Amino acid sequence: MSELTTPAPTPAATVTRTHCPYCALQCAMTLTLEPSLTTSAVTVTGAEFPTNRGRLCRKGATSAALLGDRPDRLTTPLIRDGAPLGRVNRDSAPLREATWDEALDLVASRITALQQSHGRDAIGVFGSGSLTNEKAYTLGKFARTALRTSRIDYNGRFCMASAAKAATEVLGLDRGLPFPLTDLDAACTVLLLGSNVADTMPPFVQHLEKARSRGGLIVVDPRRSATAQLTGDGAGHHLAPAPGGDLPLLLSVAHVLLAEGFADEDYLSRRTTGLASFRRSVADWWPERGQSFSGISAGRIRWLARHLAAAARASKSGGDPVFILTGRGVEQHRDGTDTAKAAISLALLLGLPGTRHGGYGTLTGQGNGQGGREMGQKADQLPGLRSITDPADREATARHWGIPADALPGPGLPATQLLHTLGMEHGVKALLVHGANVAVSAPDVQHVQKGLRALDLLVVCDFFRSETAEFADVVLPVLQWAEEDGTLTNLEGRLLRRSRAVEGPEGARSELWILAELARRLGSAVPLASEPAEVFEEIRRVTAGARADYSGVAWDRLGEFAAYWPLDEHAPGTHPGPQEITVSGEPVIGTPRVFTDSFGHPDGRAHLGPIHVRDPQPPSAQGLTLTTGRLMEHYQSGTQTRRVPDLLGMHPEATVSVHPATAGGLRLVEGAYAELRSTSGSMQARVVFDPGLRTDTVFVPFHFAGRGAANRLTAGLLDPQSQMPEFKNTPVTLHPAPSVDGARS
Repeated sequence: MSELTTPAPTPAATVTRTHCPYCALQCAMTLTLEPSLTTSAVTVTGAEFPTNRGRLCRKGATSAALLGDRPDRLTTPLIRDGAPLGRVNRDSAPLREATWDEALDLVASRITALQQSHGRDAIGVFGSGSLTNEKAYTLGKFARTALRTSRIDYNGRFCMASAAKAATEVLGLDRGLPFPLTDLDAACTVLLLGSNVADTMPPFVQHLEKARSRGGLIVVDPRRSATAQLTGDGAGHHLAPAPGGDLPLLLSVAHVLLAEGFADEDYLSRRTTGLASFRRSVADWWPERGQSFSGISAGRIRWLARHLAAAARASKSGGDPVFILTGRGVEQHRDGTDTAKAAISLALLLGLPGTRHGGYGTLTGQGNGQGGREMGQKADQLPGLRSITDPADREATARHWGIPADALPGPGLPATQLLHTLGMEHGVKALLVHGANVAVSAPDVQHVQKGLRALDLLVVCDFFRSETAEFADVVLPVLQWAEEDGTLTNLEGRLLRRSRAVEGPEGARSELWILAELARRLGSAVPLASEPAEVFEEIRRVTAGARADYSGVAWDRLGEFAAYWPLDEHAPGTHPGPQEITVSGEPVIGTPRVFTDSFGHPDGRAHLGPIHVRDPQPPSAQGLTLTTGRLMEHYQSGTQTRRVPDLLGMHPEATVSVHPATAGGLRLVEGAYAELRSTSGSMQARVVFDPGLRTDTVFVPFHFAGRGAANRLTAGLLDPQSQMPEFKNTPVTLHPAPSVDGARS
């Protein structure tokens, strides 16, 4: 008689609440791991949370497709043999597998040799707004204590730099939304400048419903984007300025408010300085002149000013609030900082910021775009939004790190300059890249690729073999979002816990561990913690008393409350315990609404000042203009989303959107390929007709590589204040493509 056997029990499902790996909306989601005896499957569902209310976009809904056992996942270190590294023919010296010890020893020895030959600043570090707070903080600490280099910046320079600079200068504090996102639910009017939220963060749209129901959604965009289409059927208005016309438009609206007596003079006298100089700078931007340079008629300019004034006046008589929001469309320009300043100034003229009547905010793009720029990976900042040039800030940070203040490097090079000088005489000789794909995302990308080839050492940390990794001498496989713990700060300044839900591949490592190991090999006297909870506790200590203060909440209490920075011991709800403050029904600690009592400057006032248009050009002077942006299906350089079949199938290659009348004059055929040319280079893309575009404008998404890379056309021209590249206003010519070779990504 055969012996009976008991079947092995099926492991129970594991359910983890966490947050999406993509944009700064940071939608809540639930990951369910269904393990079996042979394999495991992860499913994603939206979870109730104030920003997304259970909804997910296509990217979030398919995010689990990047988890698990994938053949394209990096699971072992790769190195390229050759001496010196980086100056070999990469075709004859392919990347090969290596052990962790071999790879890290190689990186440490090459860094040491290069710094001995060329100095500390021979090594550069490039970070990301996608890194957790703990990784961003540790990366900045590693650069300044282990490498002792000033050459660190991050890809937020391509995203939030102009908005951050403008908010700091005018309001005294860089927090994207200085109020909870749900405050928009009550708005009667929302002026949305240069942001296509319907495609880039679709769950956001539900917060615009009341404004739409009141006919108060006003979208400013050169094309009739998915968001602009939400203004149809009486829900609002779409204004389509020429690329680069946003600043003249805003200054002309401000002119009308001041000239016609609509400005809130009482608010301005109590809460601002510098009105007289601002008034003088807009005096010659009467609507007819604004029309010549913005592409918006003088009548529409006057209508916009009067509409905003009437809505703001009504809000102060018991009506609903009015908000002005900006996005990358008006910020990624050579005058992006001034344009963001003009939008903030407009809100101040209406008497909105810091009141219940509405306010101003900017819509942060990357998942941790807010926290990432607070934690010290910017060229000019230390953790907590401290300045690297301020003696008191340097002393406070150095004291926590256990080093003399004069041992801290000074400010480094902003991202574009850092990348455009790679391998040159005065540029870095080695670059460590974390969470970025600069071979696609940087302006004048062919120049950047040339620089990557010229480096003596390129080290890339990633979980997929990105286009940048193909240039690397060392590739280090790292864990991704659902495989590790960490915190992020969303577009509202709300601190979130992203929880580990699944095990990562056996060979991948946390970047915290990698940086700690490299610091040890480099002989650093400053230890680096490798556990997220330990790093977060250090962040609390180091940022205490800073503008972005995280000291008031402990790691093990994250998630119990809605926590908004500043979270110092004196902020509402943080000491001695949570007070009876709620937002959307949640108990709150910290500061959900900043500026209610004062602005961030020492005098407590917002600082208005003169704003000028440098070298204004009428739209007709430029000819055809390229503007770039995002698609619903893809994210950033596409390293993740182009690997998800459901997303790639919806938009598999680069396209160029053209008005049918423009296309007809250029003999372009819809569905055929076209070639775009600029002073920087050329690209190929499939033609899509879009009657919602201005006839002088073409649109290309920036998610694709190869011949379809939009940044083959951008020139790397910079805003002098923020060092933000010009991505939205590139003169181009457009022709039927001679061939389609390489057009597909």
